[in-house]
Amino acid sequence: MFRSFKSAPPLRVGAAALWAALCFSQDAMAASYALPNADDSLVGVVSQVRAKHEDTLADLARLNGLGHGEIRLANPDVDVWLPGQGTEVVLPNQFVLPAAPRRGIVLNIPEMRLYYFPPDSEAGLEVVTYPLGVGREGWSTPYLSTRIIQKKVRPTWYPPESVRKEHAEQGDPLPERVKPGPDNPLGNYAMRLGLPEYLIHGTNKPYGIGMRVSHGCIRLYPEDIERLFARVELGTPVRIVNQPFKVGRHEGKLYLEAHPYLAEDAERFEGNLTSVVGLLVQVTGEDGYVVDWDLAKAVIAEKNGMPTQIGEIIATAKAENPYEQ
Repeated sequence: MFRSFKSAPPLRVGAAALWAALCFSQDAMAASYALPNADDSLVGVVSQVRAKHEDTLADLARLNGLGHGEIRLANPDVDVWLPGQGTEVVLPNQFVLPAAPRRGIVLNIPEMRLYYFPPDSEAGLEVVTYPLGVGREGWSTPYLSTRIIQKKVRPTWYPPESVRKEHAEQGDPLPERVKPGPDNPLGNYAMRLGLPEYLIHGTNKPYGIGMRVSHGCIRLYPEDIERLFARVELGTPVRIVNQPFKVGRHEGKLYLEAHPYLAEDAERFEGNLTSVVGLLVQVTGEDGYVVDWDLAKAVIAEKNGMPTQIGEIIATAKAENPYEQ
């Protein structure tokens, strides 16, 4: 028999996750989280801040390591450009980790978020996360496994012929070569992936982070790409995944996090619980569990990007780590 579970209060995530959330500064920094064990897959906390008169949601997002889409989903009734003095703004800095090996970089495209597992962390028990800007419809990023094959400071941009053609048709012709500087859309740092013409790079338009605005490349805030660039080595594995729905476990409880899927994936994900069931099996391993499926369906329908408790583990059998390969 299934039991019903209410959404967990935003700040009740356990001492380990709370401690991890306190290990980073709020001054425009990404969060680095320690995981208590290899099975745990929920990190961070949802918090709140009161807007000042001069704040915009975009400002608050960048200051708190969030993208445009994330803060909009968490605050649907707040004006983007004029939240207003004293308006309470939700900061959705709690995440279920993607279902992928905890090595190198994992890019979850519909979530528009990067997860980095440093090689010097013990058994993959640290994760650093940043918001992304991704390719718009028609310029989608491919889903595959690759590696970082080149790193470049102050890169020169050579616009692909397809991009130059698009700009020319819009009356905005591009040169064959764009030098480093404020007009270069790659920003000051770029890391080339092992597939043609795809990069993880900075941007000269930071308010596009958390949106579908690029030609398929992965964009980060300037301050985030600088930090990531300094830590990532050549050869670092990169996995690009398509997981609008994520399932995680934490302290014996099961959580579901749902994001809007990409428009081109509507047929695959609309009203489809298949991927959620598969993730539950993967996350729970040999352990038994109960889930409130009505609540799970409601979470998927709302797609607010914040983890909600939908069930719990009911056995203590030792499960294999689902993230090892």
